[in-house]
Amino acid sequence: MPDLQRLDAHHAPALLRFERENRAYFARSVPDRGDDYFTGFAARLAELLAEQAAGLLHFHVLLDDDGEVLGRFNLVDVADGGAELGFRVAEAASGRGVATDGVRRVCTLARDEYGLRHLVASAALDNAGSLAVLRRTGFTPVGDVTLAGRPGLRHVLALTAYRM
Repeated sequence: MPDLQRLDAHHAPALLRFERENRAYFARSVPDRGDDYFTGFAARLAELLAEQAAGLLHFHVLLDDDGEVLGRFNLVDVADGGAELGFRVAEAASGRGVATDGVRRVCTLARDEYGLRHLVASAALDNAGSLAVLRRTGFTPVGDVTLAGRPGLRHVLALTAYRM
């Protein structure tokens, strides 16, 4: 079973490899991070880890048996008992339940470890995979949203009643 770990500095090489190898795949369904993300990766990761240490966000990586990143599952904008969930899974791991498993596990962590009561998540209407993951994991659509100029749906999940 893949291992879900809280992001740490030692994950940097595997995380950068994951982002580079899947860049074109991700860009088909979410806005591209841009070249600056890759050239400034080390500095940006250090900033994010500092924000994580301050409790402003919670980043996680799902690793295979060889320590390679299969997916990222992030909780950002942590405030007032809630956070926004974002996730992405490697192309080679898509369609195998990896995203659904990772989201379920992060939702449980959000409730049990971070004390959160609700999550929000958004996905573009043309991102059928992410929309399906959100529905399978109990998120409910609550309204329209625009994501980088694309129509999408905003979802919520009450963690107080969440069962994996």
